[in-house]
Amino acid sequence: MNKAFVKESDDEGDDDLGPETVRLPAGTKNYMTTGGYKKLRAELARLMNEERPEVVQIVSWAASNGDRSENGDYLYGKKRLREIDRRMRFLTKRLEIAEVVDPATQPNKDQVFFGATVLYSDKAGEEFRVTIVGVDEAEPLQGKISWISPVARALTKAREGDTVTLRTPAGADELDILEISYPEADEQGD
Repeated sequence: MNKAFVKESDDEGDDDLGPETVRLPAGTKNYMTTGGYKKLRAELARLMNEERPEVVQIVSWAASNGDRSENGDYLYGKKRLREIDRRMRFLTKRLEIAEVVDPATQPNKDQVFFGATVLYSDKAGEEFRVTIVGVDEAEPLQGKISWISPVARALTKAREGDTVTLRTPAGADELDILEISYPEADEQGD
């Protein structure tokens, strides 16, 4: 198809980067741990300095092979370039608005705030250990939950020994705070 009839927008799909992308609540800052910030910066650098140049080289090679309409390497390469560019724009925007918080410097280590690791149990007595992190560094299966998640909001400002109420669609659950900890200054980078 002639390129004149194909709409390719630079900002096409910026807002829809997949299910793992969480929108920040209006008027809030993009809080991020030091380790999370470093991880996103490293991903951006890898995309910019390694992956993108490799794909550009493949696309150039594929384009030199002739007919582009049926050239799988060319078509896939162009698609991958758009994905990389979209991710780079997203990371750049998120890093620009990041509010880096070092949990090791938290003065109230007896209360749950951003960056805290909390051990709690639910009504059934099952124990969970979670760390409250930024929306871009949340990995629930690894115990890293976003500060805007319902569990994190229920835990925030609680102290060891407190019982907090977590409201879910299935109903209310009581969470008992068993332990609160913060990383030491030399544990940064994760």
